Amino acid sequence: MAPQERAETASVEAFVAARGEQLLRLAYLVTGSHADAEDLLQDTLADVHRKWDRVRASDHPYAYVRTMLNHRHISGRRRKWHGEHPTDPADVVALDRRASDPTSAVAEHDELWHLLATLPPRMRTVLVLRYFEDLDDVEIARTLGIAVSSVRASASRALAVLRTKGVSR
Repeated sequence: MAPQERAETASVEAFVAARGEQLLRLAYLVTGSHADAEDLLQDTLADVHRKWDRVRASDHPYAYVRTMLNHRHISGRRRKWHGEHPTDPADVVALDRRASDPTSAVAEHDELWHLLATLPPRMRTVLVLRYFEDLDDVEIARTLGIAVSSVRASASRALAVLRTKGVSR
């Protein structure tokens, strides 16, 4: 373990001070909601506090906690109903991708977030870990506790779903 990581793992408080913002960003990326991200992180950190000796003893404490957070998110989504949310057709606005309006980039970004929210939890988590956490397939598989082939399949299916809905890679 590097000297910086040793300092981070001296206590739960030091770990949260060093990695809390990074974990909150990850939680937001997998949930798509600030409130849900805060709840997910709080629940995960409660588990981290209870299991601190095990977390601190691991070779990579941040990776261990990241795995805990992703597992909690995926299993939490299984328990709750996250079905369809009715939308008034008048509220749906078609985006003109050719427009030079500076707000079009913001609108595209918002559209992407809404499309990511429609993906199943595992697919969304795989894309977040791949494109936002910059992890390779092996590390994603280790983090989620699934086979590397499942990571590749989930990513491929998720990108295919996004493409059918009009998002290019």
